[in-house]
This record gives sequence, structure tokens and C-alpha cells, in this order.
Amino acid sequence: MRLEQAFETLPGFVVPAEFGRFKEHIDPEWIEEALTATGTASIRRRRMPAEQVIWLVVGMALMRSESIDRIVAMLDLALPSNDGSLAAKSGIARARQRLGEDPIEYLFALSAAHWADESALQHAWRGLGLFGMDGTTLRVPDSSENWDAFGGQCGNGKRNGSAYPMIRLVALMALRSHLLSSVRFSKYADGETTLADDCWPSVPDNSLTVVDRGFLVAHQLTRLEQSGTNRHWLTRAKTTTRLRTIKKLGRNDRLVEIELSEQTRRLHPDIPRVWEARAITYKRKGFRESTLLTSLRDASRYPVDEIVALYHERWEIEIAYDEVKTHLLDRQEAIRSRTPAGVRQEIWGIALAYNLVRLEMERAADEAGVEPNRISFVNALSLIRNAWLAWSTLPLAPGRIPEGLLELRRYLKLLVLPPRRPERVHPRAVKIKMSAYNRKPPKGKGRK
Repeated sequence: MRLEQAFETLPGFVVPAEFGRFKEHIDPEWIEEALTATGTASIRRRRMPAEQVIWLVVGMALMRSESIDRIVAMLDLALPSNDGSLAAKSGIARARQRLGEDPIEYLFALSAAHWADESALQHAWRGLGLFGMDGTTLRVPDSSENWDAFGGQCGNGKRNGSAYPMIRLVALMALRSHLLSSVRFSKYADGETTLADDCWPSVPDNSLTVVDRGFLVAHQLTRLEQSGTNRHWLTRAKTTTRLRTIKKLGRNDRLVEIELSEQTRRLHPDIPRVWEARAITYKRKGFRESTLLTSLRDASRYPVDEIVALYHERWEIEIAYDEVKTHLLDRQEAIRSRTPAGVRQEIWGIALAYNLVRLEMERAADEAGVEPNRISFVNALSLIRNAWLAWSTLPLAPGRIPEGLLELRRYLKLLVLPPRRPERVHPRAVKIKMSAYNRKPPKGKGRK
């Protein structure tokens, strides 16, 4: 008998399946595998078994404005007590500590690889699944432990450093559905390309990964090409990139050799002696002329105009980061957890919750006959949150809530956005001026 089935036999116990249709997305065996592989399965009968704490962490991300103890009560995540009392805050905190971060990370990695790879192929371009990779930062609560673990920005003489500890995060994402395939994060001082080293192995075969020019790193991109089957990359050349033309393929289209420094070749002797790529020069209205570099060297199979358009789909990952920070996290200054272990656990929960919402949106888009980016994330998230809040206060029989949640997809179909307008131009600009006032020093004593 699986662990989840064992808990279902307990009298009066309502498993997480009853508070959301999300249960159908996560295979119960994945949860069991995550708990078993990380040694965190609940052996004794606790008020909050490990299986339930996983759903608590997901609920913390989806219901940002609700307190943790209220989430436990609303979603019936604690086993009933003899006196009918609610789970104590201290007990909830201990349950999160017992679970740790490893099972949530394991469950995210297991589900993300399945969902994102399948989605990318479903919305492929010329047989290639489309992925994007980029980095961002996230604030965490101002505690001495978090300052020690993650650090933050330093002052530069004109401006003070960051008011909160910060983490550096890099994600690999299926561009056309926004499903996260891989996430890596660490202290703020770590660079994006350093974190990307652990993301590149997650790129599947028969794919194209679009990145900005900061990820034009020779040993990473050549390894991507050599380590799999039909793995391609697309990026923009830096102003310092040295190119030598080998062959003209067409107007503004050529085969080039990317010249590498002696230091790069010394540090990475496995790099091919001649690193060839395709260079496409183009200019968009309102922008300077740019050169794209790609491993898609077959000019007849991969047309120039389509490649140029694909590069600008890279912006989808920036939109995804905005969806997480502005809408999923409600633009609050920092996430909840005040300890490094809690921060890491919460971030994995945020990534998993975001994927669950995006997976539901993708299925709604399929039924509506549109691309997933035509479904409004803001309205979908609001609908899901409101449904959970409403159903948690109704005296419904356990079997009724999944039945109601099945209607979410029908409502989501009404949230189709107008088609994207590629002709719109929005050059980057500063909208508001930074405050001239000095920043209040952080309270954390452990700041470096």
C-alpha cells in the first residue's frame, strides 16, 4: 500500500486531492518517490505527515496573502485532533523543518522535466522544442542568518547596497508555455553563468535554447552541442565577440568562426579547435543593428526571418519572472521564510506552484485552440485563488470539490487574450527616479 493510500484510510482525514484539481497533475507516486529518495517519509502518525506538508509549501506560494496556519486550516492539511483544535503554529513550523527542502526540490525536478519537455515538443518550431534561459534575483527576509547565507548588493559610493539579502536564480523554461524545466539558485555573489552550468544538462535532445548575450560562454555552448542529439542554441553577439567569415550563406547571413582567447582555450582544453556558428545581422525599428549567433547552420532548413523572430521570444522568460514576482508573490518585498533552509524550501514550492498554474493554463489553451501565452496568467491565478478560498469555507462533501475544480478549465477558456502584436516597440527606459534619501541600514547583524 502506498503512503498516500494509507493516509486515506484514516477516519475523518481529507487528502490534498480534495482541495484542488492540481492532484491530477502530480502523480502520487512522484510524491512517494520524492519522500523515499530523500529519506523524509512519515513513519509515525503525525498531525501533519510529510505528504501534507508538501501541499502546505505549494499552498504558501499560491495563497500569498494568507497566513500559514490559515492555509493549513483552509485546506484541511492537518489530521484531526482528539479535542478538535487546529494545528498549532509551532507544530506547523516543526513540520516544515522535518520535511526540509530536498523532497520539494526532488518533486519539482521530477515533474518539471516531464511537463516542460513534453510541452516544448507540443509547441515545437521545425521539430525543435523551444527553451529559454535567463537569470534574476529575489529578495529574502532581513535576518542575520539570511545575510550570512545569501549576502546582497554592496554599495558603490553613490548608492547604498541592498536593504534585503538576495539570492541569484537561473531558470530554464519552455518558451511557449512558460513551464519551468530547471531552476538553480544560490547566494547573490554567484554569477548567472555559474548557475547555468547545472541547468544546461537539463536541455533535452531535439531542442533550441535561446539566451541573451551574457550566456555566450564557449565551453557551455559547445558542450551543449556535443553532449546530446540535435541540441541547438541561439544568442546575440557581444560587441567584443571576434568573428571571422568562412562562407556567405545569403544576404546578412554567413558561416563564421568565433575566435576564442588563449586564456579560454587554456581553461577549457576540450573546446573544439575551430568553433563554427552561423551569424545573422539584422536591424529592428528603434534599435541598433545586431548580430545573432546560432548553431543552426543549415540555411535552407532554418530561414533567417524565422530565426530573428525566435530570438525575440526570449523575452517570454522575462514575462515569466514578472508573473512570479508581481502576481504570484503580490510584489511583496521578500518571501516569507527567515532561515536559509526555509528560504530554499519556499523557493522550490514557488517554482512548483507556478508550474501547476501554467500547466492548467496550457490545457485550457489546448481546448480553446490558442497558444498558452494567449491565456491571462493574472486572471487564471485569481480564479484559482478565489475558488480555493470559496470552497474552503463551504460545507461540501470531499468528493464535490474536485468536481467543481474541473470547471476551472472551462472558465479559463473565457480568459483568452488578444493576439500578440510583434510590431510594437518598447525600448528599455527608467520609469521613475531612484530616491535621493539614504537607505535605512538592515537590522541583520550578520551582513558582510
